[in-house]
Amino acid sequence: MADAIVSVFLEKLLNTLAEEGLYVTKFREQFEKLQTELQLMQCFLKDADRLKRKNDTINKVLAVLRELIYEAEDILADCQLQSRDDALFSNGFLTCISPPVLHFKHQNGKRINEIIGEITQIKQNIQSLLGGALLFQPNAINGKDQMPRWSSQVYDHTMVVGLEADTKKIKDWLFEAASEGKQEILAIGVVGMGGLGKTTIAQKVFNIEKEIDDHFDRRMWVSVSQTFTEEQIMRSMLRNLGDASVGDDANELLKKINQYLLGKRYLIVMDDVWGEDVAWWRRISQGLPKGNGSCVIITTRNERVSRKMGVKETRIHRPKFLNKDYSWLLFQKIAFAASEGQCIYPDLEDVGKEIVDKCEGLPLAIKAVGGMMLCKASYYHEWRRIADHFRDELAENDDSVMASLQLSYDELPPYLKSCFLSFSLYPEDCVITKQQVVHWWIGEGFVRLRSGRSSTDAGEDCFSGLINRCLIEVVDKTYNGTILTCKMHDMVRELVIKIAKDDAFSVTNKTNCRHSGITNNMDRKQLTANPKLRGLVSTTKSGEVNKIESSTAKKLSEFRYLRVLDVSKSIFELPIGSLLFHIGSLHHLTYLSLSNTHPLIELPASLEKLTNLQILDLSYCQNLRTLPHNLITLNKLKVLDVSNCGSLECLPKGLGRLSNLEVLLGFRPARSSHGCRIGELRNLTRLRILGLHLTHADEVEENEVNAMANLRDLENLSISCFDSHGSDLTSKLDKLYPPQQLYELSLKFYPGKMSPAWLNPIALPLLKYLSISSGNLANVNQNFWGYNNIVWKIQGLMLESLSDLELEWPMLQEAMQSLRIVNVSWCPELVSFPIDDVGFRGGVWIKG
Repeated sequence: MADAIVSVFLEKLLNTLAEEGLYVTKFREQFEKLQTELQLMQCFLKDADRLKRKNDTINKVLAVLRELIYEAEDILADCQLQSRDDALFSNGFLTCISPPVLHFKHQNGKRINEIIGEITQIKQNIQSLLGGALLFQPNAINGKDQMPRWSSQVYDHTMVVGLEADTKKIKDWLFEAASEGKQEILAIGVVGMGGLGKTTIAQKVFNIEKEIDDHFDRRMWVSVSQTFTEEQIMRSMLRNLGDASVGDDANELLKKINQYLLGKRYLIVMDDVWGEDVAWWRRISQGLPKGNGSCVIITTRNERVSRKMGVKETRIHRPKFLNKDYSWLLFQKIAFAASEGQCIYPDLEDVGKEIVDKCEGLPLAIKAVGGMMLCKASYYHEWRRIADHFRDELAENDDSVMASLQLSYDELPPYLKSCFLSFSLYPEDCVITKQQVVHWWIGEGFVRLRSGRSSTDAGEDCFSGLINRCLIEVVDKTYNGTILTCKMHDMVRELVIKIAKDDAFSVTNKTNCRHSGITNNMDRKQLTANPKLRGLVSTTKSGEVNKIESSTAKKLSEFRYLRVLDVSKSIFELPIGSLLFHIGSLHHLTYLSLSNTHPLIELPASLEKLTNLQILDLSYCQNLRTLPHNLITLNKLKVLDVSNCGSLECLPKGLGRLSNLEVLLGFRPARSSHGCRIGELRNLTRLRILGLHLTHADEVEENEVNAMANLRDLENLSISCFDSHGSDLTSKLDKLYPPQQLYELSLKFYPGKMSPAWLNPIALPLLKYLSISSGNLANVNQNFWGYNNIVWKIQGLMLESLSDLELEWPMLQEAMQSLRIVNVSWCPELVSFPIDDVGFRGGVWIKG
């Protein structure tokens, strides 16, 4: 990933030179020389990952280069910091000749020259190895040919091809057992090599909601990793049943599971079981209620595992490789997703089929190369180049899945390689939130900013790039398709861990890696002994929490070059404000997450020293009472999340000075002049996403009702009135007009019986997605239906828990002619909607 490290550094260097800070300017000549040397090397670095696997000398040279670039980046950061400090405390000539400053200039100037000399020598060594000079190539620098051809567009790669007979066979076995009401739990095994589609088959059956719900009262999906405990398995089963069960021991957990399932017919999927020691399953299954035709599906690569778990030969299913027709069909659906799964380039068909043939019918390999080709130019010479590289990779590695994944990584643009390697920190089968990784990427500068695009937009594009390449998989989405969480296939994870280890990105047994995950089983001594850390990220699985000792917490402020600190979902022994008292010493910190931590009552005063902070996540800190006033001095802040902070009354006065804010969630306007009033939103002109929490009428004065009207970049607005008081709030909300260009709107716990006057297609002509949930809404305003042929452009609608709302489907269709998806539940008064049980669990209507 040397190309990724150099790319990130050059991006930072170009931006820093443009700022012309005092000490960066003093070293400008040296930095520009370093820039030139690295730009000359970029043409070679594009193929470096492929070359270093074949040449150990190149591998060693790149390892040295990597460390030099990291060191140069640290010097650059120190120069920025010194320039800022001098600008704040400058006494002119006296500052320039003070001993500390002179020492700083001498030491760093000397070391930059040494680094330049060493990199120049590396360049010469590479030229000798390659037998030719390295030439400057502008495209290798500006990256225009590497940027994605979409803007945050995510293609749906969840389609299943050629597995219909497999899913029908499993489904028939399940329903046969359910109808016969067998006394023992029927065990079904899906057995085969990695990448063959075992999990896909099980998911396809598990997610046939109507049929499965008709036959089974309860269903549980458990991902069994290679390193697991019996207790973790049972907690996962309970979470499927809606029970967090944080404090119970193993015996209590099994009793609870039994109670939930007693008298019920249930389906369990134990996905990806590895070890042949299945005593844990025997103990769990003995404690489960029998009878009623309950079933368990086991997916595994090892047939002996399935037999030991009670699967009989007649109930073992062995998926076959896809035939050539199905393989080509699957490839087309992914590689040509932009043209609805059809190959519209005749000259690409033969070379495309050549690539597919090398995948040997393995769905994971086909999806990997298909996702890679989706992001490549549709030119024959480019596809021919990929086919040749795939052939070479298979000559080195006869495993078509791993070869396809390695090729997909090699072909990633540099800015995506670092993003991809970040997943190496997460444990097996971990469900990962998109927000966490995107914030991490922004914080470390992995995200490339071009043409004035917001960093959050650019981060979303990076995430889309990995999804579209089938390197990560979608887990949860909102009703409108916005991705919330993702996961990584175990074979992709195997590759990413290997690369991350080789490149010292992250590794569990060395002290020279740059990133580490925070978990309960981390090596605390090793963690605190690593001075090179740039990122510390909580990687705890869903439903689990970290327990961080005070001695470890205090050490967190000692990692001098830390850019990212995420201790979310953690419990500390003492109040966090005191444990992180010295956090202000982390001058390079750009992303800080204390989300869902305990006990957090107030933030440390030294927070004001984090002048490079761009993202601050304090969500779900229920005991957080106040935010320090000096928060308003963090003028680089782009994301502030204080959502679901139940004890927080308001934000500090002067928040409107944070003119770079792009995302503000959980904003509670002050009821007096002592805190931030809603009128200050007028100054936050770069806001793209805003989450408002309104509970009292005096939070909005008459002269503040237009506070959002001119926020021209605002795309996504959420208004929650949970726990609101007084009927006057409704009249204020009726006047609180959003900006016209709003793209997505969410109303939660709306207190009024009638929809707000501004909820109409004239006031919101560009609105694409509308969600209304909970509250008192019973009718919509007359202008909701449009006027003079002006109708809504809404494509997605969600209505949830609105017990009094009366709407008729034909009228809604007439007013919303662009509707593609409607999600409805717990709305008993809706009339003639094409969804069953709208007054109960409801469902989804999708336009055919």
